[in-house]
Amino acid sequence: MEFWESSFIEKQTMWGFEPTDSAILTKDFFLERNIKDILVPGIGYGRNAKVFIDNGINVTGVEISKTAINLARQNGLDISIFHGSVTDMPFDNKLYDGIFCHALIHLLNNRERDEFIKNCYNQLKPNGYMIFTTVSKKAPMFGKGKQLDKDYFEIMEGVKMFFYDSDSIKQEFGKYGLVEFSEIDEPSKDKENKPPIKFIFVKCKKEL
Repeated sequence: MEFWESSFIEKQTMWGFEPTDSAILTKDFFLERNIKDILVPGIGYGRNAKVFIDNGINVTGVEISKTAINLARQNGLDISIFHGSVTDMPFDNKLYDGIFCHALIHLLNNRERDEFIKNCYNQLKPNGYMIFTTVSKKAPMFGKGKQLDKDYFEIMEGVKMFFYDSDSIKQEFGKYGLVEFSEIDEPSKDKENKPPIKFIFVKCKKEL
């Protein structure tokens, strides 16, 4: 928590304002399926929310950093954002058509990940979709820093990261409507010279 709060205080809009490729893909997918009302856990200052809002999708956010929420407000994001940790979801008893969670789940430990996926699934309407993007074991940071558990490392002070592969994706998302998953190279849009990071794009559907 302190890490993200101080990062947003220090670096402000640290990833720029271009939405990630994952957010653009998800927006297209949601529009095709007429998904109009979504929850975005870990919304940050909203760089990925805008692409949904601009396409007529209603967005509700969850964000742990007060500073990030203030930045979102300063940048014209006039939507409902719950201030708190995704590990404390749900913050409302509403069910959503869709959930989009980018680059967050790998920052949680084993128990928190399981709880978080379940809580997201519970907040989906029947036939709703949830999409997660998460860091793959093929990412350059894999194996760096101090190993805490299998595929789980403290890559730098205060940042613990779990790296997924197809086995752990199936294991963790399998019981929550896993439809498919694929690799995606996520470019660092604010830093031209940085290599893209390998993510896994995970799609789940809540069956009736």
